[in-house]
Amino acid sequence: MLQVNYERGTKDSDVFETTELTPLVQVQLLAIAGARTDLAVRHKLYIDIVRNGVPFLPHAPRWNPIDSLSTLSNLHVRALDIVDVVVSKLKRFSSNDVSDIDAMIELGHVTHACLIERFRSAYDEFSYDARAADLSKYVDNLNRVERDMLDVEETKFDLDAIKY
Repeated sequence: MLQVNYERGTKDSDVFETTELTPLVQVQLLAIAGARTDLAVRHKLYIDIVRNGVPFLPHAPRWNPIDSLSTLSNLHVRALDIVDVVVSKLKRFSSNDVSDIDAMIELGHVTHACLIERFRSAYDEFSYDARAADLSKYVDNLNRVERDMLDVEETKFDLDAIKY
């Protein structure tokens, strides 16, 4: 929502845990704008810290500066690239996620080639640890997007080659 003209009702805004987001900064952010804070109640929106390793993300996620917030003096805001957001939504794939993905495709922000490139990177990242067990579900979700939203042939993945 910070990068495109798209709005959907939501109650939280995710802040990804990074090496730059120290535990002290996390505590301070949650004290200022976490759930049930004065700021969250006033704006009906709170921040939520998403732990590293939880999101389904490519090996090197792409982060874009948010120029409209560059005047902030105490925060440097970067947003996850739109295609990387789409890839991450293939994990949970709720009805809101499906609607968001469809909207980004309809608005022209997602090409099939870029989606597959970023998905393969995330797939490779997850394929060598305990998270690999869920990859077949993410592939199924990707294939649904390819078939139903992009109107292209489904991409095949060799799920038997995954190292659990």
